[in-house]
This record gives sequence, structure tokens and C-alpha cells, in this order.
Amino acid sequence: MPFIATSADGAEHGPTSSLDDGAAPDGTTTLYLVRHGRTEFNTARLLQGWSDSPLTADGLAGVRATARVLADRSFAAAYASPAGRTVATARELLTAHPGVGLTTDPGLREMHFGDLEARPEAELLALGDPVELFGGILTGTYPGLPGAERTTAYLERVADAFGRIEREHAGGGDVLVVSHGVTLLAYLAMAGTVPMDPLANASVSTVRIGPDGEREVRTFGYDPAAQGAPGLPVPGTEQPVRSPERPDAG
Repeated sequence: MPFIATSADGAEHGPTSSLDDGAAPDGTTTLYLVRHGRTEFNTARLLQGWSDSPLTADGLAGVRATARVLADRSFAAAYASPAGRTVATARELLTAHPGVGLTTDPGLREMHFGDLEARPEAELLALGDPVELFGGILTGTYPGLPGAERTTAYLERVADAFGRIEREHAGGGDVLVVSHGVTLLAYLAMAGTVPMDPLANASVSTVRIGPDGEREVRTFGYDPAAQGAPGLPVPGTEQPVRSPERPDAG
């Protein structure tokens, strides 16, 4: 199966300019997927992966802009990767939702960059054509980076994590999930055809899961703070990718 999609839909044209506010049908679960706020490593253009660095001042400001947009949502639950940057982002987003607890799930961690952890992003992009590289990562055809988890294992843990969330909240409601740029793209590619545009820090994407388990990408990379998306995965590309894998809804 080719990883570059040939069909077109509304989610393929890059980040959207607003958040989908349409009322979801009864029995539909909506996942609000937020990338963590900008960090010191993001600013320095270093690969984070399983490494970590704190939010910058402008990163925190971006998260607070997103928090204002999400303040009127009625979240049934909130999940985050256990990384410090995602937990800090999630806790800031939940200040307007004091009754919602936060659950961390290691399956939501970023892709591990192996020997390239904390190295300049340019070293990763130097490995080959970025469209082929990230297309292969999102579809599992790229074996993995030196010293890193295999790409197929990475996609399996992402699918497992989101599958658990979907099953736990089957039947309807809004759920907040705070994770990382490549991990969120991996799930979005499982849910529908999406571009390989990088997700901005503190951006929001939404996926609806219907009563039959069917997924629909409704919002891609809405950036309330208008901070843009420096860095990975593929700056400037507009080619869409569709993953052949989907989280197990059973």
C-alpha cells in the first residue's frame, strides 16, 4: 500500500484557521489533541523524543492561548504523555477544568530518536528525503533510527494507547489528549488522510469517533497563539499521508 494518499478531503490542506465547533451527533466521542507548548529544545531546534526540556515563556503563553479556546469544553477526562513538557501543558489547560483529573500514559510518548536524541534536527533531515522518511515513519515502512525503537513498535504503542482511550470513553463526550508532534501525526494518520505539515506547539486537532468506531479528522493543527510550527516533521510539505494501520476499537 502506498503511503502517499491519492484522494483528497478537507483535512489534507494543512492547518485549519479555526476549531471545529459543530455539535457532535449523539454517541460521538471527540478527542481534542494538543501538542505540548514550545520548549527550550524546540527553540534550539534539537530533537527531543524521550528527552525533555521545559516550556519557554512564549511556549507557556501559547498554551494559555489554547487554554482560553478550550475553556468552555466539557472534558470527561484528560490524558498526557508522562514527559514533563506534556504534563506541564496539560495542567495549564486544565486550570479552567478543576474537576478533571489527569492520567499519564507512556504509550503517548514521542517517537524515540535513538542516537539522535538531543541532537540538531538537521542531522535527522540529513538522513534522506524528508517526505520519504516521515512517510515511512507514519506508515511503518521505515525500520527505525539507529538506537531507537522500531517504527512498527512505535506505531503499535501509539495505536494501543489511543485504542484504550477510545474504548474507555466509547459512547460520547469530549476528551483532552496532550502529546507530541510526531505521535499526534501518527494517530491522525490512523484516523484519516492528513498532511505531513508539522503541528504547531500548543495547536489543537480534533478527531470524532462515532458509535460504530469510525473516525473522522475534523480539525488539523489549529494554532490559537499563531506561533507557527518550527521544526519537524517536514517543514513546507503539503503531501498527505494515510496510515494503513488503525487503533484496535475492539
